[in-house]
Amino acid sequence: MALLILVVNAGSTSLKLSVVSAEDASAPVASLAEVPAGVGAVAHRIVHGGARFRKPVVVDAAVERELAELSELAPLHNAPALAALDEARRALPDVPHVAVFDTAFHATIPDFAHAYAVPARWRDEWGIRRYGFHGLSVQWASEQVRVPRLVVCHLGGGCSVTAVRDGRSVDTTMGFSPLEGVPMATRSGSIDPEVVLHLLRTRKLQFEEVEGALERESGLLGLSGTSSRVDELEASDDSAARLALSVFCYRVACAVGAMAAALGGLDAIAFTGGVGEHSERVRTDVCERLRFLGDFRIEVVGAREDVVAARAVRALLGN
Repeated sequence: MALLILVVNAGSTSLKLSVVSAEDASAPVASLAEVPAGVGAVAHRIVHGGARFRKPVVVDAAVERELAELSELAPLHNAPALAALDEARRALPDVPHVAVFDTAFHATIPDFAHAYAVPARWRDEWGIRRYGFHGLSVQWASEQVRVPRLVVCHLGGGCSVTAVRDGRSVDTTMGFSPLEGVPMATRSGSIDPEVVLHLLRTRKLQFEEVEGALERESGLLGLSGTSSRVDELEASDDSAARLALSVFCYRVACAVGAMAAALGGLDAIAFTGGVGEHSERVRTDVCERLRFLGDFRIEVVGAREDVVAARAVRALLGN
């Protein structure tokens, strides 16, 4: 397919539009009104595909309804992605629109790694399991750093750590939703579920209050009380800022150690995402805590989710 692919990437903290050529060259696009001529299809990054969507799919009205039902599992991501999808379908009605899922790369995670120790009805009837996210980013990183046992640290507004064996995901820190795992910019990461039950029971908080606090008031922002940005925290002498960075790096290092256990060793760590690519301090702190694992490569990989999404669209459309 010589045609260009427009990639719509609606993340938790940003909306990015880019056009990708058949040679994987990409160029940013300021708005849908400025999409260049020659675009033959649109790729939409959708964070949560649930159990239903494990491969890219051409979007029609039925698919869009199913995606809307999944929004409650990833409220910071799927809702803005669906809004962008709706707007793009109106702006470009004559080309196919394809949903490409972050969860799809993690479909290879074995049962013992994705299963929660909860009642069978929860797992079998209600779909309560670990799905994993940041799949497009992790796939790109694993293609750039080809080693048998790789841990990918996607550190940005959202953060996850993934074990990749021979190019396939075998475990990851995010689970049923993008809230699980290591602390993030404004998300808590994993906490004791009894904390939520305790607050609902004793403080009479509303569900929406708890959800909002865990999604938008926690993580680095909750720890520091001032900022969710790593660069701002690194420039601060405030003790709370130092605590936030220490907690963050400690939890990421612990997660890498767990992923190394899943892999049976470690050949390389790939850092990607805004923080992973640009914070030498974070990379150094994390890796220093892991020296007990022996020698391993440290790689910094520029995220190219748009290229992975565009390639998936070309493969689906048979060009």
